Amino acid sequence: MGETLEARIRTALRSVRDPASGRDIVEAGMVEGLTEKAGMVQFAIQVPRERARDSEPLRTAAEKAAAAVPGVLSATAVLTAHRAEPAPAAAKPAGRTPTGQGPMLLPDVGAIVAVASGKGGVGKSTTAVNLAVALATQGLKVGLLDADIYGPSLPQMLGTRERPRAEGQRIIPLQRWGLKAMSIGFLVEEDTAMIWRGPMVMGALEQLMGQVEWGSLDVMVVDMPPGTGDAQLTMSQRVPLAGAVIVSTPQDVALIDARRGVKMFEKVGVPVLGLIENMSFYCCPNCGHRADLFGHGGARKEAEALGVEFLGELPLKLEIRQLADAGTPIVASRPDSEEAKTYQRIASRLREKLAGRAGAKAGPRIVVE
Repeated sequence: MGETLEARIRTALRSVRDPASGRDIVEAGMVEGLTEKAGMVQFAIQVPRERARDSEPLRTAAEKAAAAVPGVLSATAVLTAHRAEPAPAAAKPAGRTPTGQGPMLLPDVGAIVAVASGKGGVGKSTTAVNLAVALATQGLKVGLLDADIYGPSLPQMLGTRERPRAEGQRIIPLQRWGLKAMSIGFLVEEDTAMIWRGPMVMGALEQLMGQVEWGSLDVMVVDMPPGTGDAQLTMSQRVPLAGAVIVSTPQDVALIDARRGVKMFEKVGVPVLGLIENMSFYCCPNCGHRADLFGHGGARKEAEALGVEFLGELPLKLEIRQLADAGTPIVASRPDSEEAKTYQRIASRLREKLAGRAGAKAGPRIVVE
């Protein structure tokens, strides 16, 4: 039986030598967390902290060696120094490991908008998909990127499990509901658990941005994972985000996390375009009775307190959930519904705000205190 693709990749990596020890990086135990899914290869190169800033050529050589193996669609190597070796007495403390090196990604996208939330379960992905479809129905060329590596939801919400095809080492995004879309969920089995450390997640996200043939787009909507972690920092470092939209429910615990999300984007220099209150009220499908299950108006008040725009509110309605689960976003399948019209109004307002920021191509500066 022939070697597995992973074994061939490890063999190829033996051609890369560590200049400090003279040994190949596999023999030296520097290759960590190597994974291969549908031809997409991820691995980390472990170096002492004091060598991190000087190891970029080693990282590049390893990445090229892995990418040259037949059957590899794309390869990403990241540097990690989480098991630090004692530094020589004269060595100066090293700074943070540079994982955001290289040119800015997605240069042909006019505006990149992150749809984020401080916590999970607030309907962020449903909001991102419907806003992207709404922008597409308004005549824009729209991309939709699922940045949630651990819990991708786009395959379900777009109603397809199709595998994207490859042209050379470029991945062709899927097209659905007028969008170009990509998610790690299109590349792995539905029940696959992505048990990856932070550097691997950042590498996968960079692949989904840099090695997918997105082409020229007017706007890209990015469905962010919840929280304020690695994916958010990677997006802030590697693409010129035009702004972020924060999704929250009206209840206090969600608003606290939404506040953190706003502060995080402000800290990395990304403008917050506004807040959306999802599950703002419950609408009974039988009698139309309205009930404020999670309170009401909390996101509007929070937006006023934070000095950002309140973009609108959407109800907790059975039809929105059913259509999302069926892969038929309400904006596409029920365009005359009040909820679809609300998404359209929010999309129109985002277009206005983005037009006012046209030409702002410089990426934000990351400040770590």
